[in-house]
Amino acid sequence: MNKILDLFDEEKVKVLFKEKILPFYPNFCDIKKIDIKAYKKQIWETTYHVVLEFNTSFKTKKGKIKKMPIVCSAHSNEPRENFYIALSYLWEHNFSGPFFSVPHPLFYSDYYRGVFYRGVAGNTLYHHIKKNNRSEIEAIIPLTAKWFAKLHNLSVNGTPNFNLENSRIETALPGIKQILARVQVVYPEYYDIYHKIYKKLDENEKKFFASTKKKWLVHGDAHPENIISMSKRKIAAIDFADLCLSDYARDIGSFTQQLDYMCGRKIGDSDFTKKIKELFLKIYFENFKNGQQAGIDDRIKNYYNWTAMRTATYFLTRYNPDPSRAEPLIEAVAHDLRF
Repeated sequence: MNKILDLFDEEKVKVLFKEKILPFYPNFCDIKKIDIKAYKKQIWETTYHVVLEFNTSFKTKKGKIKKMPIVCSAHSNEPRENFYIALSYLWEHNFSGPFFSVPHPLFYSDYYRGVFYRGVAGNTLYHHIKKNNRSEIEAIIPLTAKWFAKLHNLSVNGTPNFNLENSRIETALPGIKQILARVQVVYPEYYDIYHKIYKKLDENEKKFFASTKKKWLVHGDAHPENIISMSKRKIAAIDFADLCLSDYARDIGSFTQQLDYMCGRKIGDSDFTKKIKELFLKIYFENFKNGQQAGIDDRIKNYYNWTAMRTATYFLTRYNPDPSRAEPLIEAVAHDLRF
């Protein structure tokens, strides 16, 4: 039996949490109930990728019940200890203040290859995009821009690269070689254009890093589903499995591409999308003080196109492929690169 199934068993999770979590909270004396919800449940014979929320009811020493959401991200084949270390690093560098936050790391389990952390309450930016809540979107975007600026302003002297493989277009999972090999098998008609596009994107990035030794701490998976609105004055970013040292333009290009893509599909108002994207960029660059501005527009565009290709690849290679959603993205990138 796959060991990750233990985390779907309330009694087994209680035993784990009593050992690992109760010591963090001296006012708690017991765990009364755990409601388990799966956000991602990919389980095979021995491998897995799961994201679970444990809505945990703790009993205090005064006999009261306090509920706390605890999240686990576990993957049998991809690193998650770096996720825990990255969260701990950000928590220690004041990403837990009155305006910005990150999930509170609790522990890493080598047995389950999973990180456990306190969840953050609120709705994602993508939720508000789907609901066309324009006032909420316009309130969240400036905070998001400031959150990324704060991350990119951090000094990285002595900072470990939390995910070295993810630091470059060439090797960021699943990696260029693996992507091209997969496309050649399932959609060979796209192979040539894929090869030309990825070669150009990789060359552009390598050219920049050959010109500088400077790097920045980047989120690595910047998009509206990873931004949580906790209140009108506070946001949190989540999912730090890809946190690494790279070019700060990567987060900006990725976020603006996903903003374009998600707003285009869910709202369909190009003027509004342009307005909030420009607002994001304006606020970001007003707050970012640690930059190398040379060629910044081209660098942002390079990561914008890379993110579009990652989205296209997802639609081509997922369990139920949808080439109709991939083709416009591929065509747009090819056109932008003049292929």
